[in-house]
Amino acid sequence: MLAGCAHGPVGPDYVAPAALTAAQSASAGPFLSGGAAASDATMPVHWWRLFDDPQLDGLIAQALAHNTDLRQALATFERAVALEAEAHGSEQPSVTLQGGPSFGHVSGLSVLQPDHVPPSRHNYSMGMAVSYQLDLFGQLRRAVEAAEADAGAAGAAVDLVRVSVAGGTAQTYAAVCSSGLQLRVARASVRLQEEALGLAQRLQRAGKASTMDTARARAQLEILRAAIPPLQARRQQALYRLATLTGAPPRDFPEAISHCEQPPRVAGLLPVGDGAALLARRPDVRQAERSLASATARIGVATGDLYPKVTLGLSSASAGFVERFANRETFSYSVGPLISWSFPNTGVARARITQAEATARGALARFEGIVLNALREAEAALDAYARELDRHAALAAARDQSLTVADQARALLISGKVGQFDALDAQRTLASHEAALAESDARLAEYQVGVFMALGGGWESGSTASPP
Repeated sequence: MLAGCAHGPVGPDYVAPAALTAAQSASAGPFLSGGAAASDATMPVHWWRLFDDPQLDGLIAQALAHNTDLRQALATFERAVALEAEAHGSEQPSVTLQGGPSFGHVSGLSVLQPDHVPPSRHNYSMGMAVSYQLDLFGQLRRAVEAAEADAGAAGAAVDLVRVSVAGGTAQTYAAVCSSGLQLRVARASVRLQEEALGLAQRLQRAGKASTMDTARARAQLEILRAAIPPLQARRQQALYRLATLTGAPPRDFPEAISHCEQPPRVAGLLPVGDGAALLARRPDVRQAERSLASATARIGVATGDLYPKVTLGLSSASAGFVERFANRETFSYSVGPLISWSFPNTGVARARITQAEATARGALARFEGIVLNALREAEAALDAYARELDRHAALAAARDQSLTVADQARALLISGKVGQFDALDAQRTLASHEAALAESDARLAEYQVGVFMALGGGWESGSTASPP
């Protein structure tokens, strides 16, 4: 016992690794990407409220309460907590009670009276046993450490699913509204082309245009009409997905949202923090770190099989005829340690130690890989958003110029200085630029949500595993 206490727990003591090496420490500072589109302000926990859209707030609240993936993750977390409680239970004494009455007799042969039938009698038996395993070498402590780390990893997995659910709901809602905006622009283009076709047909009847001009106008009209069904399908699919994300059947999609034509967008700079805040926030980084802690503790669990196990036991029993119940001669007891130790063949135990050490090295590599991937995802999301902002600004400038041209063409048409074809052509150009700008609006909404998802969704280290 003294040797075990002096030895301390078997296996290596876990020390949480630094997220970044000294050579990578610059990554803990501000992000390279994002530029003027982002700030180093702390990202709020409920980041979706930055969109200032009550419908989006309600949808995400419903998804966090009813999403089936999140419910599965919570059930897994509850199981991990129960396993942790089971591991703690091994540190406590175990008490077993048993007993029962009976009626009968033994065989005559067993009492060396083959021709005699012993009389039947009422009997009883009852007993109690207490056992307690001495954790001399810390194997049980390592098992408890592993179970606690597994529960922490399961809690981080819940937060990881929350990131996916909240971000997926926001992106799907944005897809519904973006499709509505693009549909409105597409239908406006169809109406303009219908006017162009009508004009071409009138000019052809007057002998001022050829059949080729009419056919070209009709073909362009059909092309514009063909762009509408895919947009309708995209919007309907997004509505179906939105329903399932919130835990409802596809047919029960929110009807009011199906008419949305303005994608959500955060005004101003995005609060993104820095690399250090990112790594503290990302649930997958926390999950990988807890998995590494569990793998390290299991080296000690495997190492404990090299040493003897000592269990203290105390048992007491009473058995006999009912009429002699609780008499002194019916009682028995025993007390003493039970020692079990497998040696000198320790090959199986050492093989398990090697397996646990290899698992821990793999968990460390996975942790480092997830850290690097988190930084990459954040930089890539910010860069994509910043580039799309530049593209959106250029498209908005082009749309504004086209609007000026269309207004001037309309004024010249009224004064008779240009023909109707020229005015319609200016309107079609404006509609084309409006469509490109609407597509960019859709991307901006998607990229903004993507930035928040890459940053970890707002669930900080130490968050509880209950919905916010």
